[in-house]
Amino acid sequence: MTLWSERMGVEPDPLMMAFSDSLAVDRRLASDDVRASGAHVRGLGRAGVLSAGEVDVLVAALEQVGGELASGQFAFVPGDEDVHTAIERRVTEIAGDAGARLHTGRSRNDQVATALRLYTRRELATLGRAALDLAETLLVRAREAGDARLPGYTHTQRAQPVLLAHHLLAHGWALGRDVDRIRDALRRVDVSPLGAGALAGSSLPLDPDATAVDLGFARRFENSMDAVGDRDFVAETLFVCALLGVHLSRLGEEVVLFSTEEFGFYRLDGRWATGSSMLPQKKNADVGELARGKAGRLVGHLAGFLTTLKGLPLSYNRDLQEDKEPLFDSLDQATLACRALRGLLGSVVFDYDTMRAAADAPSLGAVDLAEWLVERGVPFRHAHGIVGALVRDSIERAAPLAELVAASPELGPDAAALLAPGAASRRRRTAGGAGSEAVATELDRFAHALSEARRALEEGAGIR
Repeated sequence: MTLWSERMGVEPDPLMMAFSDSLAVDRRLASDDVRASGAHVRGLGRAGVLSAGEVDVLVAALEQVGGELASGQFAFVPGDEDVHTAIERRVTEIAGDAGARLHTGRSRNDQVATALRLYTRRELATLGRAALDLAETLLVRAREAGDARLPGYTHTQRAQPVLLAHHLLAHGWALGRDVDRIRDALRRVDVSPLGAGALAGSSLPLDPDATAVDLGFARRFENSMDAVGDRDFVAETLFVCALLGVHLSRLGEEVVLFSTEEFGFYRLDGRWATGSSMLPQKKNADVGELARGKAGRLVGHLAGFLTTLKGLPLSYNRDLQEDKEPLFDSLDQATLACRALRGLLGSVVFDYDTMRAAADAPSLGAVDLAEWLVERGVPFRHAHGIVGALVRDSIERAAPLAELVAASPELGPDAAALLAPGAASRRRRTAGGAGSEAVATELDRFAHALSEARRALEEGAGIR
């Protein structure tokens, strides 16, 4: 029997129930629903709607149901269309007549929204910790790298030498922004919808502020219609996961490229690579490839759910049932990707010699030659043309660039010294740049930023 069978006078068609059933998806909200139901019961007691004895009976029943769910002993039965009705059914079996009072002053609209916010608040914090853990692994590897250098790339073409530490922290700063977005999203998730009812609140003397405090929310809803119809927090979480996924995809792409024989910068640990079912020599960077692939999945969840939301009138509509699958999957996959990439990056062996040889290619010092001319009064565009012509001449004649620079009347032997191994890296002066002194400062600033981000995450909304 459904919760509304008396209104219809007939039982729903099995096909309709199969189409609308959400139990397979929303059962992971079980512990959050039990917790929110307990707060609701205590609120009914404070309002005088339930006696102290009824509150005790219902709270005890909810605790028993919570234990059954946690241990796997909870038995779902046909007719449990979602986890919320399943829990109410079982509470009524345990508590008897008192169980029929559990849903007093509450709708599944505010019930589901409350459980979903509790879940999202917790799992967003878990994702934030996973992203910070990955960023801290990049920091450790950056410190280990010392003065190791590799080419920096634009357009996937060698551009300028950079310290490996600087390269790794470029990914780290992006992850730091992801954590900032998670913290910001948590602030908007941290709102209790409990007490909004179906859409207009209740005539009973309920206290949404008190139940918000009971559940550890920072505040209650301001508008009951908005409270039950709002899924901005889901869309925002999907965006956070999607952009984080894009950053993880970029990191994974570099692992894939740099571990090829063509680059040879990274050597993969066998624990974080796969082989081929046919080719015995293969060691594949599957973690990096999956990070790329899952980014598309995360972006798709965001685009799909925004499309679901775009035409909905106020307040609650059953379309909103479609919020959970993309939300659960996005949080799962983004968190798992952070953890897998942390294992991969924490174990990869950097081939410093191969990186250094690539970074020391004379052509990567071309801009230093141009800037050397600028320091001597040559307009940059003229300097760019002089050096560009020498680079072209070196390639076409297969002549060493340093020899051509040394023989150039505009440059000469002093300028040719700029093409010596490591010289370009030592010349970078700009704060935040790839020079040795700037990177030493950057390492300390990044370590401090991560420490502050972790402190703020743990102290922020939703971690109570």
